[in-house]
Amino acid sequence: MQREHTRRGFTISHQKVVLEIDFSGHIWGYTTITLNPTSRDLKAIHLHARQCVIHNVTVGPFQADFVHHDPFAHLSVTNAQDVHNHPELKRRVYSALAEGDEGELSISIPREVAVTPSGSRAQAGIVSEAATPEPQTPGQASQQSHSVTEYKQIEVTITYSLKDPADGVQFVLPSEHYPTRVPHVFTTPSSPDASRFWVPCIDNLWEKCAWDFEFVVPRSLEQHDPASDDEDGPVEGDDYPTVVVCSGELIEQVAHPYNSSKTIFLFSQPVATSVQHIAWAAGPFHVHTIPADLSSAEDASGTTQPLMDAFCLPGHEAYLTSTVSFMRSVMSFYVTEFGSYPFGSYKLVFVEELPSQRYDAATLSLVTVEMLHGEDAIDQVFEARHSLSHALACQWIGVNIQQKMWSDTWLVNGLGLYITGLFMRKMFGTNEYRYRLKKDMERVIEQDNGSMPPICQPQTLEPPDAANLPFINLKSPLVLHILDRRLGKSGTSLGLSRVLPKLFLSALTGDMPNNLLSTHSFLRMCRKVSGIDPRSFAEQWIYGSGCPTFGFSASFNRKKMAVEITMRQDAPAHKAHESNEIAKLMMKPVPFFEGQMTIRIHEADGTPYEHVLDIRSPFKRYEVPFNTKYKRVRRNTKRYLARQAAAQAAAEGDADAAAAMDMVDMGFGLEIWENEQERENWKVADWTEEDEQNMAGQTYEWIRIDADFEWIAAIAFDQKDYMWVSQLQRDRDVVAQYEAIAVLSKSPNPIIASTLTKTVLVTNYYYRIRCEAAGALVPCASQKLDWLGLFHLFKLFLRYCYEPEDPKADLFSHTYVPRPNDFSDIAEYFVRKSILRAIASVRFDNGKTPPVIRQFLVDQLRYNDNTTNAYADALYICSIISALGSATVSKQPPERGEFISSESGPVQDPQDAELLNRAVSEVNRYRSMDRLIPTFHNVVTIAVIEFHMLLSLASLIPHDPRPFFPLTREGNYTQVRITAFDYLFLGKWYVPKMMRYVLAVMTHDSSRIVRRHVARSACQSLALLVTMGEMKTPKEADSLLIEEDGNGGEKVKENKRSEIDMMIKALRKDREVGKNEAIREFLMPIALAPETDSEVRWCLLKLADLLIRGAEEAPPKVTIHLPPTPVAEAPPPILPVKLSSKPTRPSKSGGPPGTPKTPLPPFTVPPKLKLVPSSSQADVSGARTPSIPTPITRPERRKENPPPKVPPKASEKKAGKVVHKARASGMSENDLRACRSALKKVQTNKHAALFLQPVDPVRDRAPNYFDIIKSPMDLSTMSAKLESGQYKDRFAFEADFRLMTNNAKTYNMPGSFAHNETVAMESFFDKLWVRINKTVEAANKAAQEKPAPPPPSTSSTKVSTHISAPASAKASPAVTRAATPNVPTIKLKIGGGPSANGAAPSPSPATGKHAPKPKARKPKEPKLSEVPPPAPLATPSRPPAFEDDGSLDLLEEVIAIEREKNQERKHSSSSGQRERERDKPAPPPPIDKGKDKSVPKLVIGKRKKDSVDPTEDEILALATPAKKERPSAPAPGPSTAPTSAASAPPPKNAEPIPSTKNGVSGHKSREKVHKPSPAPVPEPASTPRTSAKGKEKEKESSRPATPANAKAKKVPTQAAPVNDKKCRDILKTLSRLPEAPIFLQPVDPVRDGCPTYFEEIKEPMDLGTMTTKLNENKYQTMEQFARDVELILQNCRTFNPPTTYPVMCADAVERVWKKEWSKAMERKLSYAEKRSLQGLMKTILIDPLSWVFREPVDPIALGIPTYHDVIPKKDARDLRTIQTKLNTDKYDSVEAFEADLDLMIHNAITFNGADSEVGQVAVQLRARYRDLLAPIRGTNGKRKGGEKGTPQPAKKVKLG
Repeated sequence: MQREHTRRGFTISHQKVVLEIDFSGHIWGYTTITLNPTSRDLKAIHLHARQCVIHNVTVGPFQADFVHHDPFAHLSVTNAQDVHNHPELKRRVYSALAEGDEGELSISIPREVAVTPSGSRAQAGIVSEAATPEPQTPGQASQQSHSVTEYKQIEVTITYSLKDPADGVQFVLPSEHYPTRVPHVFTTPSSPDASRFWVPCIDNLWEKCAWDFEFVVPRSLEQHDPASDDEDGPVEGDDYPTVVVCSGELIEQVAHPYNSSKTIFLFSQPVATSVQHIAWAAGPFHVHTIPADLSSAEDASGTTQPLMDAFCLPGHEAYLTSTVSFMRSVMSFYVTEFGSYPFGSYKLVFVEELPSQRYDAATLSLVTVEMLHGEDAIDQVFEARHSLSHALACQWIGVNIQQKMWSDTWLVNGLGLYITGLFMRKMFGTNEYRYRLKKDMERVIEQDNGSMPPICQPQTLEPPDAANLPFINLKSPLVLHILDRRLGKSGTSLGLSRVLPKLFLSALTGDMPNNLLSTHSFLRMCRKVSGIDPRSFAEQWIYGSGCPTFGFSASFNRKKMAVEITMRQDAPAHKAHESNEIAKLMMKPVPFFEGQMTIRIHEADGTPYEHVLDIRSPFKRYEVPFNTKYKRVRRNTKRYLARQAAAQAAAEGDADAAAAMDMVDMGFGLEIWENEQERENWKVADWTEEDEQNMAGQTYEWIRIDADFEWIAAIAFDQKDYMWVSQLQRDRDVVAQYEAIAVLSKSPNPIIASTLTKTVLVTNYYYRIRCEAAGALVPCASQKLDWLGLFHLFKLFLRYCYEPEDPKADLFSHTYVPRPNDFSDIAEYFVRKSILRAIASVRFDNGKTPPVIRQFLVDQLRYNDNTTNAYADALYICSIISALGSATVSKQPPERGEFISSESGPVQDPQDAELLNRAVSEVNRYRSMDRLIPTFHNVVTIAVIEFHMLLSLASLIPHDPRPFFPLTREGNYTQVRITAFDYLFLGKWYVPKMMRYVLAVMTHDSSRIVRRHVARSACQSLALLVTMGEMKTPKEADSLLIEEDGNGGEKVKENKRSEIDMMIKALRKDREVGKNEAIREFLMPIALAPETDSEVRWCLLKLADLLIRGAEEAPPKVTIHLPPTPVAEAPPPILPVKLSSKPTRPSKSGGPPGTPKTPLPPFTVPPKLKLVPSSSQADVSGARTPSIPTPITRPERRKENPPPKVPPKASEKKAGKVVHKARASGMSENDLRACRSALKKVQTNKHAALFLQPVDPVRDRAPNYFDIIKSPMDLSTMSAKLESGQYKDRFAFEADFRLMTNNAKTYNMPGSFAHNETVAMESFFDKLWVRINKTVEAANKAAQEKPAPPPPSTSSTKVSTHISAPASAKASPAVTRAATPNVPTIKLKIGGGPSANGAAPSPSPATGKHAPKPKARKPKEPKLSEVPPPAPLATPSRPPAFEDDGSLDLLEEVIAIEREKNQERKHSSSSGQRERERDKPAPPPPIDKGKDKSVPKLVIGKRKKDSVDPTEDEILALATPAKKERPSAPAPGPSTAPTSAASAPPPKNAEPIPSTKNGVSGHKSREKVHKPSPAPVPEPASTPRTSAKGKEKEKESSRPATPANAKAKKVPTQAAPVNDKKCRDILKTLSRLPEAPIFLQPVDPVRDGCPTYFEEIKEPMDLGTMTTKLNENKYQTMEQFARDVELILQNCRTFNPPTTYPVMCADAVERVWKKEWSKAMERKLSYAEKRSLQGLMKTILIDPLSWVFREPVDPIALGIPTYHDVIPKKDARDLRTIQTKLNTDKYDSVEAFEADLDLMIHNAITFNGADSEVGQVAVQLRARYRDLLAPIRGTNGKRKGGEKGTPQPAKKVKLG
């Protein structure tokens, strides 16, 4: 393609592609293309790239400007709402296709990149690449070479991404309709230019280059939860790791260097290959290595055999081996016959949703899963083996060798099919090969009648029409076959067997330029090898169209002792175009075919003599010499007697006699022909005396025309019937036998019927011939012959049924009960099916089928028994159903002028109606059975739908789409859906509701195959419906009667044309079709949508052409469209910011060193999706899916978002004191020193690199960071805040650190580098902070010489305001952000909700706005996280530690209150109303991204005037019912409804009550002075997070168990033994809560200021006491532990009034307690038990014993309406239900699983009885599964003893 290179200005020598696939519809990657410029003037590079998002382009090391214009992404019309504009849309679609030819991506070469010469080389002159020269044209003369300048290579790197690609790449993912579908992705040939849809390239078949591939995929789509790795030890290898298969050779598979959850596959394809022959697939494939042929470990050349592997999806493993086991023999055959394999390996990958049967690429073939079959398959074997062997043949010819021009496609396709046929001949035998050749020839003759073009049209430069391609593929191998026969007859050649090895060798050695093969070069090679000039052959069979028709007749001339043969040839294709000169030029029909034809005369002595007829004229008489000198021996002479004697000897076992008989006649020795009684029973007819005399007078037995199979021609030869019988019985050639049967079937008589019956019975015949003979008996089944053919067919089929007691019983009234099926004899299986089809084809003269036949077919369905058969009978059942449908419909054509009567249908007599009802009910029974016990690919359901379709077309049953409409929906097998849609389209599918559904399927259906089929059918069905009379045409059409007269040709054409026009007018005027609202509303939007499938768009435009009159368009202006290019004289404008391809520092990008070496941005660990639906697992797939993800990104703040302004602090400073700037907010000196020390140590930690600076979305490649993280934080910001005095105490500093780490864990997936660094950093900080806290507390003790008893406890709760520097320090950040930046922070939000998460961008103890994101990433956890996060409650939990600080000045507090009241008045009109509306619901609302909406701003402290605020009054009113909703104080249990979110501050008279004292830990108000809680984690209760040690709790809480007050409901009756580890984990979690300090130690009435505590609380409890009891082993059950926790909460609520701080702390603790308890008490099977039981279920399901129990009982379908009266629905069990419960973790033990199985068996025995067949099967099945359960129970017992309550790792599938 030198001319193409010259025009483009460059060639491609190498291309590297790097892709990361996340299995959720996203692909990120880059490609590096190495260009070889062919011109110094190269300024712009044009590449093909559609549907890709181009992020960055570099040419060499320089950024390049580019323009990417996908014309299909911007389709538009003048008025998109007007459907009449569809002609404009069609024109724009054509224009878009033309625009894409030059390339959608235009790249400007930067000025810094110079195109410089690197040398020169010699190159031959440019060879003309116009049409392939025809054979008469002499070869091109060699041209002198000239020097060509070579230029330095240029590397172009393009970074791009794909999201939900519509073409080119197919993502097959689980969905609501296909929950068990295995996720995988592969390249798909969805359109001719599909390659440009997934990689920027030169999408050209002839542009070849070397390739390198790198794929980054998840290590497994089925991964263990990392949270349990530390506890349960290392995880075993994944059952189905992700596998990538790609064109080329696998170089290596390595683990990702920075992400252990990913794997990298490296492939290389050193052989230059077109991008259209590049394919890949990724998914959890099962790998089957096809072993080498041990008999030939090395071929003749000494090279080892190529590696061969097959890949299939999990669940198809059993089919894979039986399907591909023969592939090694295919490889060995091809290598031996045609030379070395051109590549290094070969892979077969079976995938779902492939739009074609196969997609062949270099070293790889993608095959549809429909090709897989099991060991029990019969019918599918030949098709599968032919297709797969053809796939391998295409590696030699089709991939390695390609057509030079599109007109040479026939040669490449034909050679691949030809060598495939040679292998099929080796595998299945010559008989099968020749039989199929004969059938293919008949199909070619039928089609090539003038309507088909030549298979090679050199003048055509476009690809072959898709409509003609099947015909080309059919005729091409036949043309090569007859070419091989003609070359072989030269005597100096072995035909193509010598040509093909030379052809393939020239491609391997480089002698074939660019491995491009032309028709001319192929014919030239044939001439060199054989010495025969093939020009005339090529003119007729390759460059011409049509096939000849011969008529032969023969007579014996006794005088000349010669056979005179008369030949006449016709050319039907030429006659069809005789009067049309234009058609002659286009179609090139051949008027006359020349050549030689071999005839074979079998003379009287049985010797065949061959003679060659040279055909040079359309008519000729040939004289063929005769060799035998004596007459034919009479049949009743000694020869006949000798035959009988030999037959008798053969029957007695004489091998020699049998061999002699085989030479004589294939029919002799058959019992029914030798036994007179049997001959009578079979009604065998013999030749008449007249026939005997005629036979005696013949001098030759029979004559074969074209005995060598050298012609694709229809040959009619006239010879006597007995000669055809002799040919059938004595000619060994299967084609001769086939031809004899075809002729004999046209002249039915008793002798021929007997002969054909004998042919069916004799097993020496090839089974295909026996099947043809059975079909040929149908013409003999007529009333004229007394139904002799039908009698013979019944007699033949009786061999497969139980014999009647009376051997002379009337076969026409006998009930044929078949014996149990036994298909072990494959030949008999096919013969049996052909007999069934033949019987169904018998008709009365009126076209109806005899009732006995219909009853016979119904009986075959009713009594079919396949229980003992080793093979599946699904396709046999389909044959019976198809035969029954054919037999039910009459073959009588309708009266003239009518296709289907407008009346209801044909009138049936009662017998017909009864047989019809039986047939329909029996067929429907099989449909129900197929629903319960599905057959292979639901083929029976497909046959049932086709049966109903046929009967409804014949008006025998009404067309009712309702039963089959559900089958059109997603969730059914694809072929079932297609057939159901076919049924739908034969009715009134154009009503508006149905039309909307059809259009929705075209647009949104997950299956491309279904979308395309529906779109095609929508167009075709309208024509069918009009033809059938379902849609009325105007009255004018009724008068179109064609009268026969002399000049009818033109009138016929005119009438047809006018008839079509009137049909279109009728469609457009039809109110339900042309005026359909759905079409007019949705057709244009669907056609304009860029994601619409290309074929669907064309079908919609065709539909619009039919139904809607197009608007007149103004004539288009003639414009020349130049491809977009940014090259201009002026510097191009700077494009928008693109991602930098330069390596960035790991600390900036969030990635480890070395990651950014490529321009491909690093990727995020994909979120996970469950492979098996499980109610106990939380989906961690985030709501975010970054278009360019970043795996390692620091949680920092946005640069353009400075820290919020701190409210003025002047009034808050103590008068007369000079405070350092860092202590401006009241931070003590000790706290300041502690924070500085901690910050310094943290910044120097080795894990701190990611946190040193704020996140930059562009630099760090995290474009959506600030969409997810609303409150960014980093160490540099914390340092600035610390030095500027924005922290009030060390706890505010700690809260910012917690915010930073929580941000990191929110944005980065668990297991990623950033997440792991965060966990390590947090662990380091926790240990450091504990030491710092102890040190500061010790220093504070020494500095504070205050009395031990604190002031009244109410003050500690109420005075915890902004003014007390240490006391309110923790509340300050949160409160500051809750209000506007100017509002003083004297309000404390105490309702655990979003109040703490004020919409602040800077940190707070409640983690600011970080809290909502974990919830968004775990959508299944809101049940336990609906209560707002309790983190802000940490504010009041710490003030007691600094209660005695001298900074508590009452005057300053009053000033602050007044200032806040003023601020409140300003906002009362806006915020007050909003807060009131959002505070109405009693239950606290879920987190709302940190916005302060849900909880009122409650004022706590000595603010007595605030209580009269109208807002506060309303809040108090709302709090009252909330209190009532909570159970009474003594009622324990985590189910107690938390109501503090709507509570109000206590009234004035409540101040003396010691409100800080809860039932257990009121003393903690002082305990903070002595020992603050170590590093409280301010994370919301709803967010399980990674602890300091990096261990993450399992995120499974779909079935929370209520431990106390709901115990009778949720917890089993048997108390659960205490699980020490789980209890400690719960205590640890509760102790770390910000609200927990008041519950950590027992209450001290003196210290805590609550002298009456023990009078009211008789049973005190606290978390410290519980820890002690746990250490002393005082808890025996989990319920005892839960009771103590409930007791703590109950005591707190009993002693403290509602809405006080301790009660709200109790509410917050209770929320977390509920969640942790439900996780701890959740009982389910361990991981190993579940996997064992799933394996057991799989074993049971494939066990034949289980077929009765596999699906739920359908009382209606099975005809047992009383079933649920006996077996209640709640007790009904079946294997599918049990499997579903097992997969969704409904069983908590193996015993529960076994109990369900026992219940299923008990139900079966109860309903059917123990002695019934079902009851016996049930007992056997019970014994079977109990045997299987025994080892599992044993293992279970051992495991239970050692189990510590840790749930087994849950498997999750990552989907992005």
